[in-house]
Amino acid sequence: MTFSTLALVLGLGLAGPALAWRANWHVPVIVGELLAGVLFGTTGFGVLHPDDPVFTFLADMGFALVMFVAGTHVPVNRSVRSALAPGLLRAAMVGALAAAAGYAIAHWFGTGHGAMYAVLIASSSAALILPILDSAGLRGKSVVELTAQVAVADTVCTVAVPLVVDTGSVLRTALGALAVTAGAVLIYLALRYLERSGWRRRAHEVSQRRKFALELRISLALLFGLVALATRTHVSVMIAGFATGLAVAGVGEPRRVARQLFAISDGFLAPLFFVWLGARLSLREFGHQPRLILLGMALGVAAVLAHAAMRLLGQPLAFATLAAAQIGVPVAAVTIGTQSHILVAGEGAAIMLGVLITIAAAALASGRAGHAAGTPATPEVTER
Repeated sequence: MTFSTLALVLGLGLAGPALAWRANWHVPVIVGELLAGVLFGTTGFGVLHPDDPVFTFLADMGFALVMFVAGTHVPVNRSVRSALAPGLLRAAMVGALAAAAGYAIAHWFGTGHGAMYAVLIASSSAALILPILDSAGLRGKSVVELTAQVAVADTVCTVAVPLVVDTGSVLRTALGALAVTAGAVLIYLALRYLERSGWRRRAHEVSQRRKFALELRISLALLFGLVALATRTHVSVMIAGFATGLAVAGVGEPRRVARQLFAISDGFLAPLFFVWLGARLSLREFGHQPRLILLGMALGVAAVLAHAAMRLLGQPLAFATLAAAQIGVPVAAVTIGTQSHILVAGEGAAIMLGVLITIAAAALASGRAGHAAGTPATPEVTER
């Protein structure tokens, strides 16, 4: 990794906003970044070397920060908790359908990754779906229940994916996840004490007046402290990032910190991570094994159908389809799987193809969701 390579990576990251520029295209920013990484990485020109240790370290930082931001997107307010019962029921039903579909797909394609496919199919992305709801101005009971469903699915699947990807070390991963969870609980308790005692507000006022950026420094120190614990206990940094985000969301993330983290994440480390991830994907395997294209299509269609089936439980079809949109969990599965050499050649690319199918379905459903809620919908879907 050199400064010229870093400049190239950040320049390639601009492909994300360029592809997502038209709001009515409903293209998430990460799509352009992934495609740029594919073009200049293993599949394409071979300019980027994702095995470079410095590049990998920076990408791990970006991965942790992406999952941290995803954790802060999970709603924990009172209105969502009141709708937890129907949201939990729908998430559980989707999980049951996903388990059947996941194992069937794994048997059909002979990969042996049925548990991983089940988690992928059942997952929902709060970081993608909630901005759609906010930008469309959608309100009402169906929206609150959808939010609760997405929060449950996102949290459970994020915790589950490291366990189902690396099944050979489930016990070690589970113990590490418990240690990281305990650390996140301690962070939550400490932050809640600082909030209730007034120390956080006083520090905020001094920091804002004297430009100390104290809250940002503390947030990053807590995040990477928990990431250090995760790496020492041999679990993915994604759990540490997501758990820290949940802890911060439970107390209430200050808007100023949210803006600062957005600048660091979306301005630097997140695009670097997604370009690195694209550079790791080998689409050449599609040429050698065309059936992997069918695998990706099967995963995407299964996810959409499993969520759309909640129409049978009274959920509007547009909202049910919208819940199928996924980003974080599949990205985590591909990242963990490729780093630990568990995925078969080309399987990571197939998983990302499935992700694109769910995003396309969500983009189509977002306009219909506005009519279902009785409001016009012109969402700008450029969130990660």
